[in-house]
Amino acid sequence: MTVPIIDVRNLHCGYDSFSLQNIAFSVEPGEFMGIIGPNGSGKTSLLRALTRILKPQQGEILFQGKNLSNISLAELAKKTAVVSQGGGVSHILVEDFVLLGRIPHHSRFQFLDSGRDLDVARDAMEMTGTLKMKGKLMGELSGGERQLVLIARALAQEPEMILLDEPTTFLDITHQVRVMDLVKRLNRSSRVTVIVVLHDLNLAGEYCNRLVLMKDGRIFKTGTPDQVLTYQTIEAVYDTNVVVGKSPVSSRPYIFVVTEDQGIKPST
Repeated sequence: MTVPIIDVRNLHCGYDSFSLQNIAFSVEPGEFMGIIGPNGSGKTSLLRALTRILKPQQGEILFQGKNLSNISLAELAKKTAVVSQGGGVSHILVEDFVLLGRIPHHSRFQFLDSGRDLDVARDAMEMTGTLKMKGKLMGELSGGERQLVLIARALAQEPEMILLDEPTTFLDITHQVRVMDLVKRLNRSSRVTVIVVLHDLNLAGEYCNRLVLMKDGRIFKTGTPDQVLTYQTIEAVYDTNVVVGKSPVSSRPYIFVVTEDQGIKPST
């Protein structure tokens, strides 16, 4: 029997003004899971709990069968990588930034990158199409290019799991597709487990194998995109009229908004 890479059990955590309650789900190795929901529903808070930024007040999170709080940050950094939005660094070369992903693998007194570190970093840049940018400063890149470099740094960690926090926010459609295609390709070819927070329901439906839909700090529904992205569920969570159809290419669910001027409410 396969041990889940992530197993969340009766999790309660959060802040004074907001908390997650009764969160329970598991993620199998090699899965591509999306976390979706309206603003303020708890998506990012859940991701922070999975990365140990938020500590459980009740319940537990297991990583490969071990309580997450009992795993050292150094050990966790060798197995998991986090890709946040944008990244604030500017005055560092792309290659040097990607090499930061090798730090968890450095020995205690290693101060210089080894030949293997350079090879792994360059392979990560090659895979993400960022090798040609290696001599540029991070501040010289476009938003889409920066996002690809962030993923390259994550890959340089050689992780078993990647967690991404809204990686397509503020990107044009070309870079949205490029970033998500890259993540999906890594998931398929390297069996890297992916957990991604997304705002765009159509991207979530197209790329993810399973979804966790959040509302008011709780899980509203989990399942495949076909099970979660129904018009009844979306209207209940987002309070917005929609029509859910099928992509003519992939047959995955595709959401169309219904404007006030159109004045119709879907019945199927």
